Amino acid sequence: MATPNKKIRVLVVEDSMFMRKVLEEIFNADEQLQVVGNAKDGREAVALAESLKPDVITMDINMPHVDGLQATAEIMTTNPRPIVIVSSESREGAASTLRALELGAIEFVAKPSSAIDLDMQSVKEELLRKVRMAAKVRVVRTASRLALTIQNANGSKTPAPASVRVRPSPMSGLDQRFPVVVLAASTGGPATVMRIAPGFTGDFPAAVILVQHMPAAFTTQYATQLAEFTGIRVKEAEANESLQPGTLYICPGGQHLRITPTGRIQLDGTTGRINGYLPSIDATMESVAAFAGPLSIAGILTGMGNDGAQGATAIKAAGGLVLAQDEATSVIFGMPAEAIKAGAVDQVLSIDDIYPAIEKRVLGICRTTPAGVR
Repeated sequence: MATPNKKIRVLVVEDSMFMRKVLEEIFNADEQLQVVGNAKDGREAVALAESLKPDVITMDINMPHVDGLQATAEIMTTNPRPIVIVSSESREGAASTLRALELGAIEFVAKPSSAIDLDMQSVKEELLRKVRMAAKVRVVRTASRLALTIQNANGSKTPAPASVRVRPSPMSGLDQRFPVVVLAASTGGPATVMRIAPGFTGDFPAAVILVQHMPAAFTTQYATQLAEFTGIRVKEAEANESLQPGTLYICPGGQHLRITPTGRIQLDGTTGRINGYLPSIDATMESVAAFAGPLSIAGILTGMGNDGAQGATAIKAAGGLVLAQDEATSVIFGMPAEAIKAGAVDQVLSIDDIYPAIEKRVLGICRTTPAGVR
């Protein structure tokens, strides 16, 4: 983490000599940043991350010898540094970028399609803002087992440990009561969700909604990749479909997701940002509080800003349970802290304790709530 009044030391990792020069010029022209080294492949990146100990690393994905994914996994397991991915915005680029975020990279900036100097200037302010932000975050060491799982994913799913499997038959139907879990995340979210997702199983007797601040081009691919590591059904939410237990719904990027009084998913892509956020976690949680009442559960995970604080307040007021990730395991203790300040949080937990707390509440609800009309 960069110290106050000192320049943020940046390591640029990029296989294109031209692009390295463009990035160096952008960073060195900023009074807060200084490029201290550059690497043309992942092998050099790992070595320079160790020797230079930069405050931030910008990482390309497609590179010879050792690519950006392998380099990110190695750095985040042995010598963690804040990493900002600077890579293609194509579908293939989105898939690789999401893998890097799951491995612990902090943020990403999509290269314009032609990636020439003039086009890079169009993302200059976003790039500078995200590098400055990354220098302030607490890097969280990615577990080696998780890194290897993501790198070597071949479609097989690791079952949840027997001690955390949920066995009750799920309830279904709009006229029956079942718990609804909302997981809320922003910066650092993909890696954090990867720590939670393997706990969920196909017979999990609750519906799970994940609202992650993420662009529209990424969420379909995110659903596909997340499904590889959990037993619960994972899908990008669709308008007007009925909410069902045993399914994890990902809010599509660029749209607000709400649950109607009849338990259907409503998507809104025309309203624009709500309190600066799109999608709005508050909007989802407030609708879930109205729909599920005391059967609602919120998990406020790592992220910058205050999205989720109002929604968590609504869930608590409805008799639901609100969990917040603790500061020690959060990449950015922004959203959880704001929910805590609002007085909406019942328990502050480490990331590894959040799924067990959700499971405990869901099983408690299933034991004590008879099926029936609301």
